[in-house]
Amino acid sequence: MNIKNLKMSGRINILKNKMLSQKRYMSIEQALITTQVYKENETKPVIIKRALALKTSLSKMEIAVEPEELIVGNRTKGVRFGVVSPESGGSWIDRELETLALRPQDKFNVRPEDVEVYRNVIKPYWQGKSLEDVLKNKYKDEFASIGKVAKINQTDHSQGHICPDCEQWLTLGPQKIKEYAQEMLKRDLNNSQQNFYKAVILTMEGAQVFMRRYSILLQQTAERNHKFAPVLERMADICNWISVKPPESFHQAVQSLWFLFVVLQMESNASSFSPGRMDRYLYKFYEKDIKQGIINESQALEIIECLWLKFNQIVYMRNADSAKYFAGFPIGFNIAVGGLDASGEAAENELSYLFLKAQEDLGLPQPNLSVRLNRRTSEKLLEYAIEVVAKGSGMPQFFNDEAVVNTMVNDLNIEKKDALDYAVVGCVELTTQGNNLGWSDAAMFNLNKALELAMNHGRCLLTGKQMGMDMGGLDTYLSYSDLEKAFAAQIDYFIGKMVKACAEVEQGHIDLLPSPFLSAVIDNCMQKGIDVTAGGAKYNLSGIQMIQAANIADSMAALQQIVYKDKRVSGREMLRALQNNFEGFEVLRAVVENKVPKYGNDVEWVDNIAVKWARYFKEKLTRYKNYRGGIYHTGMYTVSAHVPMGENVGASPDGRLAYQPLADGGMSPVYGRDKVGPTAVLQSVAKLDNALTSNGGLLNMKFLPEFFAEEEGIKKFAMFMRAFVELAIPHIQFNVLHREDLLEAKVRPEKYSSLTVRVAGYTAYFTELDGKLQDEIIARTEYGAV
Repeated sequence: MNIKNLKMSGRINILKNKMLSQKRYMSIEQALITTQVYKENETKPVIIKRALALKTSLSKMEIAVEPEELIVGNRTKGVRFGVVSPESGGSWIDRELETLALRPQDKFNVRPEDVEVYRNVIKPYWQGKSLEDVLKNKYKDEFASIGKVAKINQTDHSQGHICPDCEQWLTLGPQKIKEYAQEMLKRDLNNSQQNFYKAVILTMEGAQVFMRRYSILLQQTAERNHKFAPVLERMADICNWISVKPPESFHQAVQSLWFLFVVLQMESNASSFSPGRMDRYLYKFYEKDIKQGIINESQALEIIECLWLKFNQIVYMRNADSAKYFAGFPIGFNIAVGGLDASGEAAENELSYLFLKAQEDLGLPQPNLSVRLNRRTSEKLLEYAIEVVAKGSGMPQFFNDEAVVNTMVNDLNIEKKDALDYAVVGCVELTTQGNNLGWSDAAMFNLNKALELAMNHGRCLLTGKQMGMDMGGLDTYLSYSDLEKAFAAQIDYFIGKMVKACAEVEQGHIDLLPSPFLSAVIDNCMQKGIDVTAGGAKYNLSGIQMIQAANIADSMAALQQIVYKDKRVSGREMLRALQNNFEGFEVLRAVVENKVPKYGNDVEWVDNIAVKWARYFKEKLTRYKNYRGGIYHTGMYTVSAHVPMGENVGASPDGRLAYQPLADGGMSPVYGRDKVGPTAVLQSVAKLDNALTSNGGLLNMKFLPEFFAEEEGIKKFAMFMRAFVELAIPHIQFNVLHREDLLEAKVRPEKYSSLTVRVAGYTAYFTELDGKLQDEIIARTEYGAV
């Protein structure tokens, strides 16, 4: 059967409509349980308290099933609820209880009774004890002093951005992992190791209880609902089976996999736990069931689409400031299909196509579906992936094995077999599977703010506040070289402070947020008896994002040409223009916008400016080690941070006005400045070394739907994608939509509630985004051909 001809079932339609009709609420249920467990076990080690809190939550929290569901389980009874985790961050909840439902980005309804309970029961216990409060009390001034240049992340929530060893979970299940921990406890261990294994046992017991509770609930639901009883009873058997034994069927494996991710979310309430290469490790279950006639392709697709709906039922509730940087609920269940196998051959299979078919049918923001391309990728898979992305959901996004694998080996000291098996976490962050705490979202470094300080005596153009070192300014530098030296010095200064801040955050996670359940599915943690937060994983990296090379290239190009080469304007006059946000300097602004070439148009000397400063940043950063002894490396992506980070930057020499967004993506040109066409964009981006984006790079492009209407358009686009592979660019993603539809959706959001767009490494509902981000997406360059 041709998988592309399969039809979405009525069951999926019903479940999708039920999910989308439910309102989002803040949930304090688990917070209450956690608070009570901590009170009752004050003297026990933190890792034991964390494990007891998880086990109790898994045993007591309300659960629900829909009679149509083929995959069950959620971390709250309602869908898309924002979970409060007081052990990681509670003070911001208290500050924002009255505004959660009103803020411009990522709103949550709040029940009045929950406000009362939170302030009277939960908040008093956690005040001064949460990760957020501990970091704030110790390092508030240090964090604030660098915040406009280096935004430090993971300060009020647990660390996610990790790809567990799903294959091991499916091979062992919670019972055998528990038995392994029990065996390890018989060895000669130190106290820390003993507590680690005890904590693992507690969390696995909790997972088993959780699965059995769903089995019982499904059985009870079947007794009340005769229409769905046979399926519900089968589901009850599946949940009961996988609570004590490894899965044997495809349906059991998918259900077991979903329980893994629900429990991970309940333990850590973080973003970006990635399933990784699902088409690889689920295939043996699928192949066996197909051969034995247990399921057919339609039934497999229905199970997959039920799982896809589940990925959309968990969202992450951030504080208001963080929601601006990560707008639109990018929870980051990233699934990668295709790619290379261990022998370096193409690894696609029927599940690769079924996953694409599920995305084509549902068009929802999660999972964050990725396709790994390489020279051996079949034309069939490539063209079907293009057909799916042409539907307009912004997925799949594409990664390039030719750019990623060797970079992992050569620059990150990753073993070849692990590099060939790489996956993606969050938006575009690269990781090995099941053995790597990449801490890929450690911080974002605003290169443009550092340049601003270099141009203005270390003072902020927006406030006049002294933020960086006074190395001089455009009014004192005699040459372009003087400017470059000052810029480099500001980068060095803030990198040093940023790395110290990141170390404090990592120590906070070790002390307060050990994660035994997660550690049990990360290689080496169980063998060593060391929690993943404390460095138990095989690989221990930290990733920093450079924001944004395109603006740096355009600004430095303008200064080089207009001020120091052609001398059309003095440095003093340019500085005055920037200090006045180009008011009274409109002619100068027109000159820098229209007479100086821009990044993204394959202009060698301008593109090389981006390369030069990205290389400089990376070289300086890699001199440092992270708190776990691993290396720092760099990424070039923004999530939605290009909007709030732009709000922190004054007018820039490229003609950008104060507060305006920076370039989207990370490798993308500034919107509207790529005038020559998409191939020139690829040529510009290809000049960036792949070592600069070992933590992930992001290239955003927008095409008109008409281009894909005929088979000829698909074929041409496939050739464009082959060029992307040959140029060894690590990533690319597409919005395929009309500007007019986006404008209409802003005016009449009620008509476009299901419209999804690619933001930056993830898809979100357009009408749920803040107006500034909507405007930036609308302004991106639109292509009608390649």
